[in-house]
Amino acid sequence: MASRLFAVDTVPLPQPGPAEVRVRLQGCGLCGSNLAVWRGQPWTKYPLQPGAPGHEGWGIVDHVGAAVQGVCRGDRVAFLSDHGFAEYDVANARNLVPLATGAEVFPGEALGCAVNIFRRADIRCDQWLAVVGIGFIGALLVELGARAGARVIAVSRRPYSLEIARRMGAGEIMPLADPARVIEQTMRLTSGAGCECVIEAAGEQATLDLAAELVRVRGRLVIAGYHQDGERRVNMHLWNWRGIDVINAHERDPEIYTSGMLSAAKRVARGTLDPSPLYTHSFSLEQIADAFETLDARPPGFVKAWLRMDDQRGAD
Repeated sequence: MASRLFAVDTVPLPQPGPAEVRVRLQGCGLCGSNLAVWRGQPWTKYPLQPGAPGHEGWGIVDHVGAAVQGVCRGDRVAFLSDHGFAEYDVANARNLVPLATGAEVFPGEALGCAVNIFRRADIRCDQWLAVVGIGFIGALLVELGARAGARVIAVSRRPYSLEIARRMGAGEIMPLADPARVIEQTMRLTSGAGCECVIEAAGEQATLDLAAELVRVRGRLVIAGYHQDGERRVNMHLWNWRGIDVINAHERDPEIYTSGMLSAAKRVARGTLDPSPLYTHSFSLEQIADAFETLDARPPGFVKAWLRMDDQRGAD
């Protein structure tokens, strides 16, 4: 196996264009999708550009392009970019979200994804909702579903993830060690019908298979997991027979991303979304290799890691 290496280097300060701003980063979350880069999957190419593949950054605007309106130096924002593993990054002003003072850690893209998935899932009060795979996104969806009044079942391999799901509002928690047992328990809870909505949030063949088994007739299977490692097989007989709606809840439109981030920021400010228990590990930028080792290993107690950029220059 090739050695895994991130190098922290000094490069010229990025200069924003007329419609852009430069952000002095305070932090950037690590996403599970970043692991393909760390593991050296064959669809990745090296070296990456400086700051890549960080896409969950937030910080302070320190330079505003000539055509930008409504944004000032000193504004605290989350933003869309994929070069956030750095002290400074540049973003289009249309893809900024203002942050309240209380949101000290705010991996905006990930929080926006969770809110957008929740919107697409169309979860209703008193419906049964199963979330299969309890990482950062899955745990947020548990909380969003519980706050919407759904009866939430959380399914995960990791005991700590199930503890987190319970804290985030899951009424039922089930270990994934025995899928047949999960199906049996879910059918018993739902009087044999299955769940109105099931969200698959792990991005694996096994979790996709299980999630489909938990959906009731004319229910919704929402694919939130990032299936980036090849093709998948699906049980089309089951999908056809039950007449389920299959929703791929990934987004690529920057406006939709930004809308989800803005909604997440408002929810956090109002206290109707509390991701703070999920920020379990933080590292300095110089510790980025340790951060990725931790993300890959997911030790007990791990949910979400983020990089602290202020360590490089002293706290504000």
